Amino acid sequence: MRPLQPVGQGARIVLGIGFFVLFVLAWSVATFGGFVPATFLASPLAMLQDGWLLLTRFDFLHDIGMTVWRVMGGFLLAAAVAVPLGIVMGAYKPVEAFFEPFVSFARYLPASAFVPLLILWAGIGETQKLLVIFIGSVFQIILMVAVAVGQVRRDLVEAAYTLGASDSGIIRRVLIPATAPDIAEILRLVLGWAWTYVIVAELIGSSSGIGHMIIESQALLATGQIIFGIIVIGLIGLVSDFLFKGANRMLFRWKLA
Repeated sequence: MRPLQPVGQGARIVLGIGFFVLFVLAWSVATFGGFVPATFLASPLAMLQDGWLLLTRFDFLHDIGMTVWRVMGGFLLAAAVAVPLGIVMGAYKPVEAFFEPFVSFARYLPASAFVPLLILWAGIGETQKLLVIFIGSVFQIILMVAVAVGQVRRDLVEAAYTLGASDSGIIRRVLIPATAPDIAEILRLVLGWAWTYVIVAELIGSSSGIGHMIIESQALLATGQIIFGIIVIGLIGLVSDFLFKGANRMLFRWKLA
């Protein structure tokens, strides 16, 4: 191994799978070997049995569907607001000077702190949960997109002006194409954060969703169900991450060249 030396695709897959194998092996030794009580950590086999019970008897697929819907709904709302505003902030420095202090302040506020207020304002329905994800995502996207747009090479902008481009043309023909791959990568990263916010939203005042199942399982000391719910979240997030990467590679092949 050498610093920054690339790894082949085959080796990357083997190494990635190898970590999960070692993780499950250590988990199995700790639980089947009696080193950790089952009350605190269910074994892999018990986790799978509890997961099958959830899927076949307790309609866990509905909970999964509700959580996915909430994540995508809140995330898409945040992206619809944040991406245009971030582009405008990055392009026009007066706009950035106006919004940036508040956005920088707001992005440090934990989304979980808004849950009591959002319950008062929007009740315990779907609107409250979408707003938690929206608040947790929107300010991060705004600032990251603004930074990406603001770092576009100045020579590209000057060349476009020399060729007669207008201010709006600079945004449409230079800034957006130049930063589109970076914006897509920003959205991929923030989507991962949105999954943490939905669990917070579902822990309070919810009758469905993976977070609701986890909090009910905690009351029953059903660690197998809790672990299964966590693993399901990780798997869904992993699949969405791979889909995002694949879409980015297809849309922005020139960026990879």
